[in-house]
Amino acid sequence: MNRRDFVKNSVLLTASLALPVAWDHEIKAGGTPDAVIAKGDPGPAVRAAVEGLGGMEQFVKKGDKVVVKPNMSFSNPPSWATTTHPDVIKEIVSMCVAAGAGQVLVLDNTLRDREMCIEQSGIAKACEVFPESRVLGLKEKKFFKDVPVPQGRELKSTAVMKDVLDANVVINAPVAKTHSSAGVSLSMKNMMGVIYDRAVFHYLYNLHTAIVDLCTVAKAHLTVVDATRLLSTGGPGGPGKVLQPRKVIASTDMVAADAITVDMGEWYGRKFEPHQVKHIREAHERGLGRMDIDQLNIKRVNAG
Repeated sequence: MNRRDFVKNSVLLTASLALPVAWDHEIKAGGTPDAVIAKGDPGPAVRAAVEGLGGMEQFVKKGDKVVVKPNMSFSNPPSWATTTHPDVIKEIVSMCVAAGAGQVLVLDNTLRDREMCIEQSGIAKACEVFPESRVLGLKEKKFFKDVPVPQGRELKSTAVMKDVLDANVVINAPVAKTHSSAGVSLSMKNMMGVIYDRAVFHYLYNLHTAIVDLCTVAKAHLTVVDATRLLSTGGPGGPGKVLQPRKVIASTDMVAADAITVDMGEWYGRKFEPHQVKHIREAHERGLGRMDIDQLNIKRVNAG
């Protein structure tokens, strides 16, 4: 990355800098943590992180229809860190099946050719051992349903995948990477892959506010952030500088998961705080989740 690109990307992330919101929450002494950070190889780290929240059985019941939302938008290999690691998705699907899921759909509205994205990401091959699962790229309007966004400030309605709306459980499984417009692409940004027309977020609305608006209607029951590799520059499509944190963050709070990932990572060659990413800060202020990570009960485990 040259100096011009570095400065450009840094400005994009810091443009929404503001003072953090003050919160006064008591840290829980016991019980289920707000988030779990597991360090290790992708599969074991996913299992350790989810088990730290009580196990997949806390989310998936026998016969449930589960939708897993990875980032499969680009036809690049896992080493580029532009898509969710296939072993992360394989482990999530495996745990869902073991918990009794009747059907597990791995879905995304990819930016590039869907067949190439599904193949090059390695996710289809990773999941082919599970007859209960299907890996699909959905683009045709017939697979989406228009829904109102009652709490939307920019976004008043949008078309969401019918399977997401019908699912008993939605699991958000983004990869951790930079984004030239949103600063970072994590769990909240990843939900743009469940809608029909994502382009309007960039030219019709304030992107950060529209992301938060979307997350008032497109919600995940469980978020599993793949930070086993982190695309520190050149996102969202790469190539760029790939770091190796070897971490997975699991939480029921998308805002907290994103805040923790921002705090622990390096973005455009430097560190940032969660409140410096506008959609994280706005989601926190609007009560969708918490970015005050120093007040959260965060469990850290080593998955080997």
